Amino acid sequence: MTSIMLEEAREAPARIADLLAADADLVRDLAARLRADRPRFAVTIARGSSDHAATYAAYLLGSRLGVVTASLPPSLETLGHSDLDLKGSLAIAVSQSGRSPDLVTPVRRARERGALTVAILNSTDSPAAQAAEIVLDQHAGHERAVAATKSYIASLVVPARLVAEWAEDAELKAALQRLPEALQAAVRSDWSPAIEALVKADRMMVAGRGLNLAIAQESALKFKETCILQAEAMSAAEIMHGPKALVEAGYPVLAYAPNDGGRDSVLKMAAEFRSCWLARRGSKAPPCRCRRRCIRRWTRSWRSAPSIPSSLPCPRPAACRPTRRAT
Repeated sequence: MTSIMLEEAREAPARIADLLAADADLVRDLAARLRADRPRFAVTIARGSSDHAATYAAYLLGSRLGVVTASLPPSLETLGHSDLDLKGSLAIAVSQSGRSPDLVTPVRRARERGALTVAILNSTDSPAAQAAEIVLDQHAGHERAVAATKSYIASLVVPARLVAEWAEDAELKAALQRLPEALQAAVRSDWSPAIEALVKADRMMVAGRGLNLAIAQESALKFKETCILQAEAMSAAEIMHGPKALVEAGYPVLAYAPNDGGRDSVLKMAAEFRSCWLARRGSKAPPCRCRRRCIRRWTRSWRSAPSIPSSLPCPRPAACRPTRRAT
């Protein structure tokens, strides 16, 4: 069985290859301009899936270039008509359609207030393209499904490519060239181990850390809009400060374990959920203090989705682990 959404998701490797083969001069020139006139800070402007991609861009800009980046709430412009000081800043708008008024208006006003406005769009003839100074095409092609797939992936790759050029990062550039192959490996992978854990669920928690928090956010949105499943995404670090109390016997947790310094904290969170909180069904036990012994013990029995070959050195999740606590 297939669907339009699945068909479009399977197009992602080819579309990303097209993206990486296009607009080299435009990206190179923009990167040179940013190196020559470094912005004071950056803001992102987006909604929905595109806002998750903007979160990813913010982590990249901060971690790779030291550029402080914040999300600009569109309502500050569309409802509050705030007089924001954006002189000397970089404003990055992300959108598939580029037609939403609550995106177009903030982009136009950011440009009027002295920001360098860059729009990452899949529709380069849209009002947002006209409002921005520079347009970077996602090259994802027409998307029929309401739930974005290939365009979302493209909206992650575009800022990664820009950051690689801006930072003159040879390692990241090389990793981007391997990305279509890694995406194809993901297409070929068997994701069915997650189904048993989730098919009867009506709620779940999705955990990420650092760069792949954006992936967790987008996964949660997809579960909501396509499976009618109340999925909540947050940082694995934040989960441990209160929200962990929600997780009881049988509560599914989808945890994205990254290939960076955040990996151990995600695995430790999942191990604690699985092994330490319930002495028996329906009763909570004090949090375990055995740390790594628990991780080694319980990672052997998790229902694990496949590990995806690592392409980018920083932003890609290594595996997703639908973890259900023992009953």
